[in-house]
Amino acid sequence: MTGITLIVGFMIAVQFQTIKEPVVRDTRDTWELREDLIHEKKLELQLINEIRSINAKVEEYENNTSQSKEKVLKDTLAELKQEAGATEVTGSGIIIKIEPVSKEILLGEDPGVVTSELMQRLVNELNLYGAEEIAINDNRYVNTTVIREVNNVLKMDGNSLNQLPIEIKVIAKDSNTAEKLFNYMKVSKSADEFFLSNLLLNVEQPKESIKIPAYSDTINVHYMEQVNTNKGGDS
Repeated sequence: MTGITLIVGFMIAVQFQTIKEPVVRDTRDTWELREDLIHEKKLELQLINEIRSINAKVEEYENNTSQSKEKVLKDTLAELKQEAGATEVTGSGIIIKIEPVSKEILLGEDPGVVTSELMQRLVNELNLYGAEEIAINDNRYVNTTVIREVNNVLKMDGNSLNQLPIEIKVIAKDSNTAEKLFNYMKVSKSADEFFLSNLLLNVEQPKESIKIPAYSDTINVHYMEQVNTNKGGDS
């Protein structure tokens, strides 16, 4: 039982780390609050479905033979690796390129700069409307990914994103979802926000096969500890 418990614990810890946010003063407007509420509702539904899936795996593990238990563990581990971004994935999706607007549109203004806030809002919007896997400049975006400015340079997990164009690959659940995601992103709020910052979101037509690489760094989990099964004085 130790193996399945460890895997379940890891999955819960990663999810907990994803939703745990520092307490800050709320300065969002009504539209942003509405979008965030929809996002949280979808996240809640996703977590409920994941808990049901985990419970089903535990029940399957408890009711099967030793050989079947080994298969359940292997299948669960493979699923966990995919969810954590540790494996390469291929599927239907879209490609978005962040590009500068033309000099004619600038009218003497400074060229646009992609900020961490703009990038994170774009990622949140993609996740909200059907993205299952995301890569930015071929760097996999996972639950623990950090996007921030370091010495005025935009970075994602330590990888610089300070050169335009920036390419974002997105894989959806299926081709139908990819088509819906494409149509939404063409008129999305993110597109307006980038344009106000003198940047363009160039959303390409959906593709049947988009390849996203595995996450290349170590995934750190801060909310899980190894259980000492001998603690308590076994006789």
